[in-house]
Amino acid sequence: MAKNNLKKKHETGKSLSTKSFFGSHASMVVDHENLTMPVYDGEVVCQDESPGFYKTKRSMLDSGLADPNRYSGKRYIVS
Repeated sequence: MAKNNLKKKHETGKSLSTKSFFGSHASMVVDHENLTMPVYDGEVVCQDESPGFYKTKRSMLDSGLADPNRYSGKRYIVS
């Protein structure tokens, strides 16, 4: 006899404006020319629903993997 699972799903209150919570995607890339952060070859600047920008490797875009640069919390705030 199977038991019914009556647990409520946990909701965080965060809304998702990107394709995933932890991955970086090409649609998140922004033009870094107006920003004062150094960007090296193979790097891009991205922005998600969190305040600020983050740098990541171009190889992490649309890879299907979680991007540690996105969820690390290290952000560049531009005033």
